[in-house]
Order: sequence, then structure tokens, then C-alpha cells
Amino acid sequence: SLWSQRAADDLARFAAAWDLPVAVPFRRQDRMDNGLPQYVGDLGVGMNPALGQALREADVILSLGSRLGDTLTGGYALMDPVRPHARVVMVHPDPDQLGTLWRADPGVVADPRAMVAALAALPAPAPGWADWRARLRAAYEDWQKPRPTPGALRLEQVVTWLAEHLPEDAIVTNGAGNYASFLHRYYRWRQMGTQLAPTSGSMGYGLPAAIAASIAHPGRMVVCLAGDGCIQMTVNELSTAAQYGATPIVIVANNGRYGTIRMHQERHYPGRVSGTDLFNPDFAALARA
Repeated sequence: SLWSQRAADDLARFAAAWDLPVAVPFRRQDRMDNGLPQYVGDLGVGMNPALGQALREADVILSLGSRLGDTLTGGYALMDPVRPHARVVMVHPDPDQLGTLWRADPGVVADPRAMVAALAALPAPAPGWADWRARLRAAYEDWQKPRPTPGALRLEQVVTWLAEHLPEDAIVTNGAGNYASFLHRYYRWRQMGTQLAPTSGSMGYGLPAAIAASIAHPGRMVVCLAGDGCIQMTVNELSTAAQYGATPIVIVANNGRYGTIRMHQERHYPGRVSGTDLFNPDFAALARA
């Protein structure tokens, strides 16, 4: 959580000089310009399988401020804390995190912003990772090509359109739900502070986050993606937006259900659906009111 645009720029300089692949943690995609050739994707829910395999292949991992927890490692299937396959160099501002999950070698108690600034100032060695980095970048580019999903309205097309047309300083927010995986996969973040999303997986986060962002940055475009179940957790905050003049654009994936929970019901208990169908209001009419 300790990061800045300067840190993002320092990370870009360090990665370019050493020609290293950089993966960002779950819902931290604005920590580095996604358009740079060293950026290879995000670790987390619905990650690119090629990136997960790269985590398995790595012999050294430099973690700048991340815990490398279960979400980033596929529930520790990609990295086992008991039998680690890679040397983990861990930089974290909280000394209690060093050695909690991984035997850090070494563990450095530091602000990751200061560490990445120091790394960017070092002379680069002869590059030895160019081919691996290029392969991972190509896998990221392929992962970004829209794969068609069923239905008349396709979220992969919606998010691809947003990525192509929103200004680089647009702030994009979301809560929790399967709809968010389309955003993670197909959108490209360019600047620090343009992604507001809950790493805890909190439903309802996107709307109040978008309202707060619109109030804090009245001259910038703010777009919230939300599921129908997600937005109804905090839809009362529309009154806050109206009261204080916030103007976020809200896109609701309205499929009449708690989609993620329903997915797990169907996957683990086929035919035993419970409590996941929704009776929704007319969201456009609600916004007008």
C-alpha cells in the first residue's frame, strides 16, 4: 500500500535497465504502466495461467511490499511456504511480516518506495532475462485479446472499449464479483492512483470509492464497474453523490444474481441453488430519482 507515481517510474526504470519481468499483486495493477514491455500481468484471482507457471519456474523472487499470500500464489499451489522452490527477497515496511509466510533471503524492513528508488540507481548487470521477459510479455498480450463469452452483451467488449477510449488519468473502481475479472484481464492502467479496488474482496466497494474519487478529483473521469448484487450493498450512496455533486459513471453488470456465489454453488453442488437469485430495481430509474 506504500506506493507513488515516482515509485512506479523508478520501478519502470529499474525493470527496463535490468530487463526484468514485473508482475503486480491482486488489484494493484496501477503500480506500473501496463503498456511497458517489462509489465507481464497481475497475480491473483483469475490470473493468466502462463504467469502462474512463471511463478513456478522462478528461482528468485523480489517482493516489493507484498506479503505474497494465498491470493497471489493460487492458494499456495504455485509457491509452497513449507517447501519453497525459489529464493524470496522480501522488502516490507512491517517487520512482523518478514518470516511469517516465507523464509526471506534476505528480509529487508524498508519502505518499498525507497528500495525501488535505490534499485533504479544501481548500474545494471549484463541482461540475462530478456528472452524470459519477452515470452511473458507476449503471453500477457495474448491474454488481453478478447475471448468471446455467451450472451448479447459481452463484458470483454465493454472493458476493451473502455481501455481504448478512457483518458489515461481516468479512475476506475470496482467491488467484488465475477464481473471484475473482465476488468482485471482486459483493462490497462497507466498511472498510479487510477485503480480503486478492494484486495479483501468487499462487495459494494466500487460505488462509494467512485463517489469519493469524483469529489477528490472533480476534473477527472471516474468509472465504476459493479455487479447488481455488489452495487445494492451501497446503492444508498447515490444520495451522497447527488448531495455533493459527484459525477461517476456507473456500469452495472445486471444478471439478476450473486454470480460468483452461484458459480461456486453450480460447481460444487450442481442443482442445489440457494439464495443467489435477485429481484432488482430499475437501476437507471433509481439513478434518475
